Order: sequence, then structure tokens, then C-alpha cells
Amino acid sequence: MTLTTLGSPLSTDTLPVLDLSRLSGSDADAEAFRIDLREATHDYGFFYLVGHGVPHELIERVMTTARAFFDLPEADKLAIENITSPHFRGYTRVGGELTQGKVDWREQIDIGTEREPVEITADTPDYMRLEGPNQWPDALPELQTTVAEWYDELSRVSLTLLRAWAVSLGAPENVFDEAFAERPSTLIKIVRYPGKSDPEPKQGVGAHKDSGVLTLLLVEPGKGGLQVEKDGEWIDAPPMDDAFVVNIGELLEVATNGYLKATVHRVISPRIGDDRISIPFFYAPALDSTIPVLPLPEALAAEAKGITVDPTNPIFSTYGDNAFKSRLRAHPDVAAIHHSDLVERNAAAAAQNNQA
Repeated sequence: MTLTTLGSPLSTDTLPVLDLSRLSGSDADAEAFRIDLREATHDYGFFYLVGHGVPHELIERVMTTARAFFDLPEADKLAIENITSPHFRGYTRVGGELTQGKVDWREQIDIGTEREPVEITADTPDYMRLEGPNQWPDALPELQTTVAEWYDELSRVSLTLLRAWAVSLGAPENVFDEAFAERPSTLIKIVRYPGKSDPEPKQGVGAHKDSGVLTLLLVEPGKGGLQVEKDGEWIDAPPMDDAFVVNIGELLEVATNGYLKATVHRVISPRIGDDRISIPFFYAPALDSTIPVLPLPEALAAEAKGITVDPTNPIFSTYGDNAFKSRLRAHPDVAAIHHSDLVERNAAAAAQNNQA
């Protein structure tokens, strides 16, 4: 596949559009939606979602509040910089995150599920270091209240989709519920991609797969840049009014033995003089949860190609292992400050493997 450069070939294909309100229609409409959902995520791993019931007023308010955050003076944003958080929460300045070892040209704030830090002992799994409080800007108190509403609405949509997937794959509707019931570890990013071109646009975020279960993405109207890989080419995925771009993460690939595939995607930065706001919602289970592997119906199992094998980026069945792997790679500065013991341990293990 030719996927390494920004000039990779583009496809004229487009992502499917699914209407969630069909689930509330007749039995035939609901079943047709579930089939379309399964096929879209088997063939593409991505689709547009409309009819989701998230109020237009809230969508506009979330985007307006996001813009207000990035308009804050730099000192207000840096006061909650993520390098002060062992939980990888807070503001990341432009160029402060990496994908595949390369700099992403964006700034953002990471907001997770609000909890007290876990006491770390010798027996504590490494990934439990992700649990902890968020950092909120004093100059924009409405950010916290707006994000709380957003969290509730998108959690509802996400669980509805998960249950529809389960039924479409021949499993009980509630098969995934337990993993999300008590301690979900959903992550919200509010991202701004500033214009960058000298002369060509740069990597807004590099080609990658999401490490969780599913992602709902809201993109500022009229702002392109998201591209989805299919068959060695890139499909442009511009925003649709009041629609989410939805994609599955690596754990649904694990749950279906590769029948559903987590799909590689990337963002190309805007050109100088423009910028772009996007708000991904990474719906995720408890850090210590293991997503069940579904016994697929025979016809679907025959099309399951197995979990993607990549020695440089293994997929773990326990969500926390996946999530912590991604954070350590994306934010080596935070890792060095707060998790130097793990950095040293991982470096020693890598050196030993190289000698073997």
C-alpha cells in the first residue's frame, strides 16, 4: 500500500451515511440499519452518522466553547499543560504530540473520565496510572459544564451503536455492557489544527488506528483534512452538518477476530491562513476490562481475517494496555517526567530483544 506520504493516491469513493433513527422505526427498519452498520464497518471501518438525536444547540455550543478555549491567552492554556499531569490530561501545545514518531501539527486539550488517582504499588497494572483528575482552565468555566453534557449525550449514542453491532453480529444485545458499566475510561480531545504549509500542508495527525472501541468525531463545518485508508488509497471525509464521523477501534477488531477492522486514518493540516477544530470522543471501557470475543455466525466467521499483526504496534485485548501504549508513544515528554521507571524498563527490554 502507498500510505507513507501526503501525496498518496486519493480515491473517489465516499463513506457510507447511516441514520440512527432507523433503529426506532419498524422492526424491518431496525434490522436494515443493523445490517448496514455491520457492512459499513466490515468494508470501511468508518461511516457518517445522522439521526443521532444530539441537540443541534449542544453541537453548536460545544464548537463555540472549543473555539473560545483556543482563543484564550497562551498563559491560561499553559497553566493546565499536560506535562504537569501524570494522567496525560490537559493542554498540549502545537507540536507536543507524536504519531509514529513524527510531530503532529495541532494543539489540544485531553479530558478523561474524572476520578481520583490510583495508589500505585508493585502489583498495580501500569495502565492504572491513567486514572486521575482533569485539568480545567480557570478562565473558561463553561468548558467543564459543556463537556459534561457532551459526555452524557455521546455516551448514549455510543452504547446504542454498540448494542446494534452486537445484535448484527449474532450476539446478545448487552454483550458489551459490562465492560462500560462502572468505570468507563472514555477520552475526549478538543483539537485545533493551525494552518501550516511550506509550501505543502503538513501532518495534522499521522496515519494511525484508534486503540479503543469506537470514536465519534465532530468536525467544524466546512473544514476538510480527514482521510480514511481503503485498499491502499485515501478517501476524503469532509464534515457533514450535524453528523458524526464514526470509526471502530482496535478492540472491536479483537472482538470479531478481524471481521470488523480498525481502519488507518490521518488528518492533513489546513494551509496557512486557515485552521480547523475537531472534537473526537473515544468511547472506551474500564481500563482493566477485556472485550469479549464474539462467536460469529458461520457466514461472518468465514470473512474474519484475524487480528492485524504488527510487531511494532501490538493489539492487546485489555483496554488499559492498549490505551497506555498509545499515550506513552504519543507523549514521550510526559512519560519521561512522570513515568521514567517504565521508560527505562521498556528501553532495557527493547535492548535485550535486539540482542537476542
